[in-house]
Amino acid sequence: MEHGLLWLPLLAMFFWLAWQGSKEYQKVEAYRVWAEQFERAKYDIYSVLGQKGNSITWGKPTPQGPIKLETFSLIDVNEISLLIDGKSVNIDSIPDKGRSIELEFIFFQSADSVRVPFTEIPLAAEWGKYLHSALASLRSPNQ
Repeated sequence: MEHGLLWLPLLAMFFWLAWQGSKEYQKVEAYRVWAEQFERAKYDIYSVLGQKGNSITWGKPTPQGPIKLETFSLIDVNEISLLIDGKSVNIDSIPDKGRSIELEFIFFQSADSVRVPFTEIPLAAEWGKYLHSALASLRSPNQ
């Protein structure tokens, strides 16, 4: 009887982990369906991000699909910054560690900004470089 009681918490932990895994799988599947409409998209536990043409859409992943979706145009963006722990860093020389990782989009017309959270610094830097080049090509007089 004592052995059964000792294994009960382990069994409960197993079911809890299986349930968490199932929820995460549902999030990824909902993201996959959502991301099909974009040219480029990313998923992590903090946010989803999609780019189609000049439009950027981001939100929070859930098992039912992304929520709190916001869309803005790159045409309205004045500057894109990579923030690590709240401080802007050079995208070409990124630090190895950081607790808070965000891409910040600062707009021409308002004092507001949009901060998209990331879990990994290299992924945020890759997106930052890509969006910097997309922004530069928008402003290029040759187009």
